[in-house]
Formats: sequence, C-alpha cells, structure tokens
Amino acid sequence: MSDATQPPPPAPPTPRPRPALAVQGLFVLALGYTLYFAHALLLPIVAAILLTFLFSPVIRGLRRLRLPEPVGALVVLVAFLGVSGVGIYELAGPADDWIRGAPKTLAQVDARLRTLAAPLLRVKRTADYVERAATLPDANAPKVPEVVVRAPQLSARLFGTTRLLLSGLVETILLLYFLLASGDRLLQKTVDLLPRLADKKKAVAIARETEHAIAMYLGTVTIINLVVGFLTAIATWAIGLPNPLLWGALAAVLEFVPYLGSTVMIGLLTVAGLATFETTGPALLGPLAYFTIATLQANFISPMILGHRLTLHPVVIVVGLTFWWGVWGLSGLFLAVPLLATIKIFCDHIESLAPVGELLGK
Repeated sequence: MSDATQPPPPAPPTPRPRPALAVQGLFVLALGYTLYFAHALLLPIVAAILLTFLFSPVIRGLRRLRLPEPVGALVVLVAFLGVSGVGIYELAGPADDWIRGAPKTLAQVDARLRTLAAPLLRVKRTADYVERAATLPDANAPKVPEVVVRAPQLSARLFGTTRLLLSGLVETILLLYFLLASGDRLLQKTVDLLPRLADKKKAVAIARETEHAIAMYLGTVTIINLVVGFLTAIATWAIGLPNPLLWGALAAVLEFVPYLGSTVMIGLLTVAGLATFETTGPALLGPLAYFTIATLQANFISPMILGHRLTLHPVVIVVGLTFWWGVWGLSGLFLAVPLLATIKIFCDHIESLAPVGELLGK
C-alpha cells in the first residue's frame, strides 16, 4: 500500500483551556467573602463534620457489637456532652474565682513589673519630657476636631452574641447526631451518582482511606493535647500554683491553636506566678514548665507519633490561623489546624490534588 492511501495520523487532543488568572483570583475572593458572611451557617456544619470524622470509628465499633447506628450515635453524643458538661461545671468555679480576682491580680502584677522595670520607666519618662518640650502646642493654631472610630467590642469579636453562640451549638449537635446516625448511607447515595463501576470503587476507597486518616489524626491530636494538659496540671500543682486543674484544662484546649495558644498560656501562667509568689524565680517556674512540655510535644512527640506525612508546615499553620481568625474569629482559630490537616489528607488521596497536599506538608 502506498503512502498516499494511508489514513492521516490522528490529530493531537486539543488541550482543555484553563481559566484565566483573573478568574481564579475572583473565585478565591468570592470564596473568602462567602466564608466570612455565611459563617453563621457554615461554622456548625464544618464543626459537625470534623466531629463526625472523630467519632466514626466509635460508631463502627458499636455497630460490630450489634448496636444500630442511631442508638450508637445517641450513646456517643450523650457521653460526649456528659463529659464536656461535667468538665465545664467542675472548672466553672475556679474560673469564676480567677476572673473575679483578675483586677486585684493584675494590680499586683503591675506593681511587681513596675518594680522590675523601674530603670526603664525612668528612661521613658525622660524621653516623654524631652518630646513634650520639643513639640509645644501653638496657641494660635486652630483646633482640629477629633474623630473617634468605635470598633466592635472584643467579646463580640471573639464569641459573637449569646444567641448566635447557643444556636450554633444546637445546630452542631443536631447535625452531628444525624451524620453519625446515617452511617454509610450518605456515602452510598453519593457513590450511586457515579456512572461507572470503576469510579464507584475508587470513590469508596478514597472515602474510606481519607476518613480513616482524618479520624486517626484528630483522635491522636486530641489525646496528645489531653496529655499535655494533664502534665501541665501536675507541674502547676507541684510548683504550688492555685487551681492546677484549670491550668491543665486551659493548656489542653489552647494546644489546638499552635504557637498562639502556647503564647497565651505562657502569659497567663506568668501572671498567675507573679501574683502568687513573692520572688521572681518561683513565679517563672510555671511558664517554664509549660514551655518545656509544649516544646517537647511540638518538636518530638507529635512528629514521632503522627509522622512527617501528617505534619503541617509552620508557615501554612501561621497563614491558616490568620485566615480563619479573620473569617470565623475565635472558632476559626480552634478549627484552623484540623481543617488544614483534613484538606491535606484529602489532597494526599486524590492524585490530581497531590501537589497541594505536598505544599501543605512539612
């Protein structure tokens, strides 16, 4: 057969056009504004999904014991709310006493700090005197009206209103129950929408692996933080700080906010130490003990248990904390790292998104 009769080679596939960079930027901005303005709707959903990943292995264990998912979900939810309620009730008294005594405590700490920083205060007073002498006001100059911009109160910025907080908690609890009670039915309905059998099997495998990895991560991090809180309570009790259970609970909770939580905890322990002890040395033992525990946990214990595959890059953590604090306030701070870890695990199990998971990792 001659070359003239041979069929022409097939044309190369036309590359699929990618959206322009401007369109991608607009999508990111729209997503950010949606997360910010719809936080009252999205926050309970995200919290319920993360808690579902955490409690799913428990539900499966109860199902192997012949306990149906709705009953198992009710048992898990009642146990979770019971333990949380008892803990809050037991810590409410010490926390209330500490808050009521905060003005007196801060006054004592301020007096101690003024004594320690007396040389610096003298230098500052001299600098202020020189600055006032160099910038004497002109009596003939017209007075410029002062504009005062009132920002939202700090409590409203952190927690929102009481009504929104309570409604969000109720929505989270209800959604969590229905997600746990539904078991695998939601996944089965999603898989049924896929056209090919191979896609169905791949989707189930990815969902199982991702859910298992997320549940293991969240469970492991929760246990590690509880251990940090337990060690902090023992250390503060041994040093002689009052309310060691309160400090242990605060340490366990603040460990969910890397870097920033540890900084806040060190500051609180420093204030408590300066208000409790007469000399500076014993006053710094509390923050030093916690700093040692937190450093060992962050640099040795967590990487050894979780492995580098599930460890997030420090820059990613800082950027994530800043972003979620901006869109969801205090709740965003506590959900930032679990959300980032969930996104990373999900990307690691999707071949096309593997570079994103690699970028988020250490």
